[in-house]
Amino acid sequence: MGGLFELVASKADGAIVRSLEDKSTRFISSRQHSFSHLEGIEVYTQRENVNLVDLFKAMDASNEPLPSEKDAAAIKKYFEKVYPEMDFARVYASDMKKMVRWFSVLKKNDIELKLSEEPVESDEEKGVEEEQTDNEPATADIVAEEQTASADKEAKPTPKKRASKKKES
Repeated sequence: MGGLFELVASKADGAIVRSLEDKSTRFISSRQHSFSHLEGIEVYTQRENVNLVDLFKAMDASNEPLPSEKDAAAIKKYFEKVYPEMDFARVYASDMKKMVRWFSVLKKNDIELKLSEEPVESDEEKGVEEEQTDNEPATADIVAEEQTASADKEAKPTPKKRASKKKES
């Protein structure tokens, strides 16, 4: 169950997410699935790793048409033109296909591609900023979801046993 989702609400045992592809909303357990913010995903390059959002920005700025998701050779040629710094020995064809698919979903949903910045502030500025942000619109968190095999192997907590009541004689 992979894909891109908007994080609607977070819970202790999972999250309520809305699919960007079919707009369905559902609860997904954190015991069976793991989530990654798009901002937290990096791509191997020949120098330092770059954030996936930076790669999406390069794709957006390019005049090259998106290749078909089914043609691995065309996708590799596309990325050689759009982002030649990518380390093609470590970035698999399946990852490049996923990047093309995710980019088209983000563009179709008109989602702005940017990294959030956390400015360094003094304690006095933080108090002022908190008051101002209450009136600002909330921004959507976009997360990628991939099932992990280790989540199925986690030990389930055993319920505590209650002490039995003694009968009065």
